Amino acid sequence: MVEKNKSYEIEINGLGTSGEGVGKFEDFTIFVEGALPTEKILAEIVEVKKNYAVGKLVKILRESSERVKAFCPIYENCGGCQLQHLSYAAQLKWKRQQVVDAVERIGKIHGLEIFDTLGMKNPLRYRNKMQFPVGKNLAIGCYARGSHKIIDTDSCMIQKESADKVLTVVKKILQRYKVSPYDEDTHKGILRHVMSRVGFNGELMIVLVTATKNLPNEKGIVKAIRSEIPEVASVQQNIQTFHNNVILGRETKILFGKPTIKDKIGNLEFNISARSFFQVNTAQAEILYKTAKIFAELTGKEILIDAYCGTGTIGLFMAKNAYRVFGIEIVREAIDDAKKNARENKIRNAEFIVEDVVKVLPRLEIYADVVVVDPPRAGCDKKVLETFAAMNPARIVYVSCNPATLARDLAILADLGYTAKKIQPVDMFPFSSHVESVAQIVKNI
Repeated sequence: MVEKNKSYEIEINGLGTSGEGVGKFEDFTIFVEGALPTEKILAEIVEVKKNYAVGKLVKILRESSERVKAFCPIYENCGGCQLQHLSYAAQLKWKRQQVVDAVERIGKIHGLEIFDTLGMKNPLRYRNKMQFPVGKNLAIGCYARGSHKIIDTDSCMIQKESADKVLTVVKKILQRYKVSPYDEDTHKGILRHVMSRVGFNGELMIVLVTATKNLPNEKGIVKAIRSEIPEVASVQQNIQTFHNNVILGRETKILFGKPTIKDKIGNLEFNISARSFFQVNTAQAEILYKTAKIFAELTGKEILIDAYCGTGTIGLFMAKNAYRVFGIEIVREAIDDAKKNARENKIRNAEFIVEDVVKVLPRLEIYADVVVVDPPRAGCDKKVLETFAAMNPARIVYVSCNPATLARDLAILADLGYTAKKIQPVDMFPFSSHVESVAQIVKNI
């Protein structure tokens, strides 16, 4: 048994779901952040639990051939990325293994075809959305690993270059106007987060998330932003008054410009509002949706349900190959965007409904040939999966950002008469521990 504050030599044989090294000392599992498979390390134990311990990397005694130098100067402290010290090719292999392990251990499914992870040719500067917390002295950046301490930064190599400009300029303007940062402990102060979105044509949306309904010196701040960032198409204030860690509140005010900006996937253009869900990696989103369309096996005759449809991206991407599309989403702004997206892309066979998927599906009484579902990280409620099965679709295409909940839901669907045929992992978030997957699930004959 290991002891806290003592150091041990450990052979690392795998990676955990958050990208930490996993090894054993006398058959006791130890997680060590920053360690890689095949490495022998010296680790100091900082926490001991019943079935595992957490260690701090002290020294690498034998280095992995896949270890590389991180490109970000604040990487070791920042919690935004987890895998910059691992070669990109090795990241892709590990992400596939994440899916394999989850499907086999949680879903109890063996022999399922799981393809190699589809990665990026250039995995830098891919994020079209940035949302940074604001801290003391108007520090703006990512949270430090395992804490809510903010690491002040002016640049992030995984976000668009124009988002760096937003970060530096907005920080300077807010300091000039002495806007007070929100304090999580006392719940005093004004500014909680700074968010930006970048459209396909370079236009920018900037969202200031406040804990108060009023933003002092609002007109001066907006004028300064427009002056120093001419490409800004929209400046908005989102009001988040609740004492929790949810970034965006329910109320958004337009301070300047348009309510939405546009991004593009394939030949389709999409309107995106402040609160709408849209994939943060546009290039990989196209690959993801093309894969989902292939797995749907549409012939033009199918009725398709797009559950958790967001701004309608997947459903609209498939609409020209389906007879009818129904999209369901609980966020009204997203549905408004979806309807607008359908009109502007001249897609007339898609209908969108504002409602909770769990509540509305049993009431709709719609027959579905194909169901496409892209749920939150928590996966699907069992009732939703049961409703899918009751609709008797020939195929379910499941887009997942969490291998564990995907595996759980595949097991539930198996009990409901549906078999997973294949899974395609897609690297939507290079240098992070996250992996997106598309699963094709078919009705048992």
